Amino acid sequence: MAYIPRLKTKYKEEIVPALMKEFNFKNVMQVPRLQKISLNQGLGQATADKKLIDTGAEEMSIIAGQLAVPTKSRKDISNFKVRKGMPIGVRVTLRGDRMYEFLDRLVSVAIPRIRDFRGINDKGFDGHGNYSFGVSEQIIFPEIDIDKIGKINGMNITFTTSAKNDKEAFALLREFGLPFKNQKR
Repeated sequence: MAYIPRLKTKYKEEIVPALMKEFNFKNVMQVPRLQKISLNQGLGQATADKKLIDTGAEEMSIIAGQLAVPTKSRKDISNFKVRKGMPIGVRVTLRGDRMYEFLDRLVSVAIPRIRDFRGINDKGFDGHGNYSFGVSEQIIFPEIDIDKIGKINGMNITFTTSAKNDKEAFALLREFGLPFKNQKR
């Protein structure tokens, strides 16, 4: 039998019925679902040290379980010594089973390792059912070996959902187990 991620079965068996009841949906297809998770790491110091992009891509690939690609600047900015086409960050987009696996690791292992953690802020919604938040250290992920880290970098994590509004997206992410500061919205 093929492997199915834990959160994928939880979504089908627990989250869909809970959200159908909460929002009075008539059809299962109305229930919002997670479409993708995007991880983005801006490495502005890479203009001086080219190895930062390689180590950033390597760390991001280990965290995501999928190959990360460098992002390049779109235009010249002389004040920051940036030229068009210069690598200035790393990104990876997760969909399907890898997305559910990453979300599971994020909720159950990585977020509890954040220092002085009191819940993630619920103000990162964009009005269209998508949510973004930042992580200040990549060492919260257990896949990263702290001894081999040259520089501590943060990253942005964006959840793209099929929700029509922020209230539905908040309920979906809350059901997946994201520990928001305010559980009610």
